[in-house]
Amino acid sequence: QRAKTLHPSIQPNQWRKALERTKEFLDIRSEGRSFPAVGCEEIAPDNDRLAIRDAVLDERGFARIRTATLTVNEVIESLEGAEEVFPQLCQLIAEASPNLELPQAIDSVFDAKGQVRSNASPKLIQIREESIRLRRSLNRQFVKELKKSQERGWLADTKEGFINNRRVLAVNSTHKRKISGTALGQSKNASITFIEPASTVSLNFEMEMLQDDERKEIHRILRALTKQIRHFLPQLKTTHQILVELDWLRAKSQLAGEMNADLPGIRNAPNFHLIQAYHPLLAMQNSAKGLTTEPQTVSLNSKARILVISGPNAGGKSITLKTVGLLQVMLQSGLLVPAHPNSEMGSFTSILTDIGDNQSIENQLSTYSYRLNRMKRFLDIANNKSLLLLDEFGTGSDPELGGALAEVFFEELYDRNVFGVITTHYANIKTRAAQLAQAINGSMRFDQESLQPLFKLDVGPPGSSFTFEVAHINGIAPELIERAKGKLDGNKVKLDALISELQKEKNTLARVTDRHLKKELELERSKAELAQQEQHINERAENQHSLAEENNDALHRGRKLQQFIDRFDPGSKNKPLLQDVQKYLAVEKTKRLEAGAAKKAKQKAQEARASKRRPKHFIERIKVGSTVRLRNGGKERGEVLQMHGNSASVLFGAFKTKIELEKLSWVAN
Repeated sequence: QRAKTLHPSIQPNQWRKALERTKEFLDIRSEGRSFPAVGCEEIAPDNDRLAIRDAVLDERGFARIRTATLTVNEVIESLEGAEEVFPQLCQLIAEASPNLELPQAIDSVFDAKGQVRSNASPKLIQIREESIRLRRSLNRQFVKELKKSQERGWLADTKEGFINNRRVLAVNSTHKRKISGTALGQSKNASITFIEPASTVSLNFEMEMLQDDERKEIHRILRALTKQIRHFLPQLKTTHQILVELDWLRAKSQLAGEMNADLPGIRNAPNFHLIQAYHPLLAMQNSAKGLTTEPQTVSLNSKARILVISGPNAGGKSITLKTVGLLQVMLQSGLLVPAHPNSEMGSFTSILTDIGDNQSIENQLSTYSYRLNRMKRFLDIANNKSLLLLDEFGTGSDPELGGALAEVFFEELYDRNVFGVITTHYANIKTRAAQLAQAINGSMRFDQESLQPLFKLDVGPPGSSFTFEVAHINGIAPELIERAKGKLDGNKVKLDALISELQKEKNTLARVTDRHLKKELELERSKAELAQQEQHINERAENQHSLAEENNDALHRGRKLQQFIDRFDPGSKNKPLLQDVQKYLAVEKTKRLEAGAAKKAKQKAQEARASKRRPKHFIERIKVGSTVRLRNGGKERGEVLQMHGNSASVLFGAFKTKIELEKLSWVAN
């Protein structure tokens, strides 16, 4: 029910709390912390029944209430003392307190199987004991009649059965008049008659009376128990609210786990910086097919409010636009988003979309008419807190005339300080975006050698539509493509060819840069290995030198000791000798202390000089999304895609590599 009513909110406090609670719930499970399963049955109907003065709960109702109460008790115990780690979850249960009395009251009446205990009342014990005694008598009497009838050959193969909860003999109809009793039914073909023996009729009647007495006594017990726990109704309502919220958090965290979603940094301003963002549905579909989904990094801020994406059809323009829109809607609906946690997202008061073909037979609207109506509404309501998503902007009319009108709309929306992502093939829109200070172009990469889209967004240059290349991929005859080129304005063909050539050169440059970076990294690794070998050789030489000095010192001390031994006279006090020994030890001790102090001073001086020479690389600032460069003086900058402890995956141009952090320098954006 909550999922059906889920919708985005323009109140940041609402969805921020929802996001933080979901994140905490996700973390509490992933950290392996003891936390109960919260998928309890609904107790709202039981609470409603408790609110009715003379209503009585049934066995299932008591079981649901008991489970719900125990679950909340476990949640309270699990979150005890965790206010700093899980503040939002602790706030959720702030008004609740453990309830031990209610489960104990229910357990005093019901056993582990949910059946009313015999000792729930003295009368119930008496009734059930009498029922056991009577059932034994009834069984003995029936078995007696069964054996007698069987010995005389009156019974069918089935021998016995049950009708209306009464045990009956299965008698061949040809012998039915030979048995004293009441016929309660026949088989379908009337070959068997089911007879209740006369000797068990009174016993069965007495059993039915006892069963009726048992039902009445159980009803009385449940009525008394209902009255007892009715006092807990306010607490049970709180329990219900907590469990509904926890169940909702469980569902959202499960969805987040399936999407590999996380909580981005929350900004107060209407902008965003998405890192490695995925369209969740596309990622799930591709995963099921064993395909890889290219993540996108997209930013909108006060310096670049509108992103105009161009490029080939089926190259990923629309999916990038939809990813931005869907993730923003998810965020403001309190759902974690499938993007790297270092992403940052803000809040928009309106999200205005025009995506896909919107022809309407009912309203007699063409695609272009529909889009004009949408644009009129956008111009009426768009402001500096609006997120605008326009797919295939300007299409649906004459390219030249429609393009001119689209450019005017673009300028008007820009003047309203909106934020937006726009996809288009119109050259004039790309040109206008390049001219406006707070707009920026972007293009989807296209491999002109394989003639395949790469589904990766490049921010900065506009992209060619690669119309003729895509036509070639789809098997259109070359002569038809050439005829089409001949019908175009020469300047437009030249412009598109120029953009195409620029993109080709950019891809070529990226490949050259990749090769250069690979060589640079190989050189860096070789230098590091040589430096390590040199350091190892120096350390060995220094160790050998130290060892030689220690050996010389030991030899000198040995000689001195031998001299003391030679001078020692066992028959005298050896006072001069002892004085010389004491002086020698004092000198040696002083030498050792001075040598240690000198060594420490030397090490300190070396560290100080190394610290002055050592450039600051700020590796502690390196995280996903950071801009970095190689420490060996390389000018090429890269973006950190993933962290792996003491190393990182970095994208330099189109070249991705894994490299140790100690070989990188953080670069301020």
